Amino acid sequence: MADAARTMQEQSTSLAPQEVLSRAKQFFTQRNPLYATFVDKEGPGWLTLRGQGGEEIAVAATTKDGATLVTASTYLFDMQVSRFLSTLPAVSQ
Repeated sequence: MADAARTMQEQSTSLAPQEVLSRAKQFFTQRNPLYATFVDKEGPGWLTLRGQGGEEIAVAATTKDGATLVTASTYLFDMQVSRFLSTLPAVSQ
């Protein structure tokens, strides 16, 4: 995976934006202690989490074309972000 694709990832889901952010908080704060994070800042449609060495994960969720577009960005936790996005339910066709 190219560096640019690892640092910013996107996924569409059938969940509402607030549900996505709620799940992100739960997923990233309750993981293995090595990769655990805490909520740093949050607002309508976005949140940032901090983890190991101050590493940041930024997650945004917005409605687009009848689905929720989730965008997540990080440098260190790309594998965990990918795993989180894979847990979100797909958009029904």
